[in-house]
Amino acid sequence: MPDKNKYSIDLPIVVALVLLTDLFILIPELAATPIRTVLGLPMVLLLPGYALIAALFPAKDDLDGIERLALSIGLSIAVVPLMGLGLNYTPWGIRLIPILASLSVFTLLMCLIAVYRRAHLPSEKAFSVSFDDVYKALKSPFSTQPESRLDRILTIILVISVLASVVTLVYVVVTPKQGEKFTEFYILGMNGKADNYPTQFTLGDTGQVIVGVVNHEYEPVKYTIDLRLNNNSLSIPSDVKSFSLEHNTTWEKTVIFTPNSVGNNMKLEFLLYKNDNLTVPYRDLHLWVNVTGGMNATL
Repeated sequence: MPDKNKYSIDLPIVVALVLLTDLFILIPELAATPIRTVLGLPMVLLLPGYALIAALFPAKDDLDGIERLALSIGLSIAVVPLMGLGLNYTPWGIRLIPILASLSVFTLLMCLIAVYRRAHLPSEKAFSVSFDDVYKALKSPFSTQPESRLDRILTIILVISVLASVVTLVYVVVTPKQGEKFTEFYILGMNGKADNYPTQFTLGDTGQVIVGVVNHEYEPVKYTIDLRLNNNSLSIPSDVKSFSLEHNTTWEKTVIFTPNSVGNNMKLEFLLYKNDNLTVPYRDLHLWVNVTGGMNATL
């Protein structure tokens, strides 16, 4: 008698979806289509958990269909962040390709284990899903002989709710949303890090820092930068003084300045203005600097 388990379609479908998702992410022409998102959702939210459940519970009597589906979603939500946490401590980091590779290898490996474990069970005890099972499952909520009219109504409502949730989730993912509008403004030392700032000067010396601006305003913005030492403006080049940025673009330049007064713990301010509003700074940063002069300098 042929082994009924070999005709199970659930694991081949999982493998096919994993490989198809890989193609739609790795091939640039396919990655530009909305199908990538449609395939990516089950790749993250369903397939890893389903493959793990199939490997852990190969027998038909271990779990019923609803329990398998619910646990598949729950375990997927648990497994994927753990993979991301693990990748964070590897040289590859949390990037698209390492995450895709990890999810694919994990899911395919669990499918192989599930196939192996099911094959070592009697065919009548191994869990399997056939086309007939899928057809009956889809048809049963709408059958003409439900247990009661109330059960039929509740089942139909449940099916519609699940479909509406899936459609809503897909819409939310594929539709770009405008997030919070803001501008990043930062200063770095010449080593490219947030330390080793120039703070000790002799009058006439120059200092250098890296100033960066990132536009997250969802529109082009004209920025103006002003450097002030104890509320006195310092001279800076015109290409640093004023510039425009498109949304989601970064501006970063080395700014050279020369303190024009002597004192201790003086406030060196980096002021950023947005568009033509030069009255109130949009963002501001500062350093505390010391400037020494000659014998007659006032400290």
